[in-house]
Amino acid sequence: MSESPQRRAWRVTEPIHAMIYFAPEAPARYAELGVGPMDGYFASRGAAFGECGPGVVAATFYNFNPDVVARALPSVWDSTSPAAMTEARLSAVDAALVRGLGADVLASPEVAEAAALARRAAEAATAWPQGRPLFAAHAELPWPEAPHLVLWHAQTLLREFRGDGHVAALLAAGVGGIEALVLHVASGEADERFLRVSRGWRRDAWAAAAEGLRERGLLDAEGALTDAGRALRAGLEATTDRLAEPAYDAIGEDACVRLAELTRPLSRALVKAGMLNPNSLTGGEKS
Repeated sequence: MSESPQRRAWRVTEPIHAMIYFAPEAPARYAELGVGPMDGYFASRGAAFGECGPGVVAATFYNFNPDVVARALPSVWDSTSPAAMTEARLSAVDAALVRGLGADVLASPEVAEAAALARRAAEAATAWPQGRPLFAAHAELPWPEAPHLVLWHAQTLLREFRGDGHVAALLAAGVGGIEALVLHVASGEADERFLRVSRGWRRDAWAAAAEGLRERGLLDAEGALTDAGRALRAGLEATTDRLAEPAYDAIGEDACVRLAELTRPLSRALVKAGMLNPNSLTGGEKS
């Protein structure tokens, strides 16, 4: 099946948002507030909920070990505030994008055009906040002014809009957070160690989830997807795409194609610069 313009617009633009989870500028800014890297991840992304505890973050982030989340929240709010974490995250985004793309590129008319298109889609998505808590919380944050930060924030909203829909699809299919990770790895599209360690899961929990999926006929004895497993994943992606489409439908297919054209060289440059390298996130593995 050919990729829809709506999905392409999301997929091609996504590295512009996702680089913040790998860029060293983020933990550096969090450290200035007395917050460690992992605590900073939960606090910066969860800051849109206010001084939240671990429950709402574990529920909405979905595939992280709740025990890992509970080690960060709510204790991190003794050191900083949601407003400070949000500001630190945006400051890190600014510094990382300047480093990865250069000030001249960020000041270009192409970035301004991409920002305007992505913002239109993100603002259109606010007509469908129901059942999308992580998106709705981020949609209430103020818009930045600089075009490259507008582009990042818009893609953040579109990512969380899509992500909330993906969680709904997983729930409807009876696939839990760790099970979703195991299925992703079994597809060959992701690295087990990166997902298992970065999400805080021990080997025994991972093995138990894999065994449950084998019992459901979704994995074979070697841990690869069965035909039923492949069909399930294809259905999950199709549902996720369908639930994300309203935001992009609001700007039309031509605008989706144009957004992808504008952001493709930006995303490629960030990837080429190593700004989405997960190696730094998997140190200190637990057994």
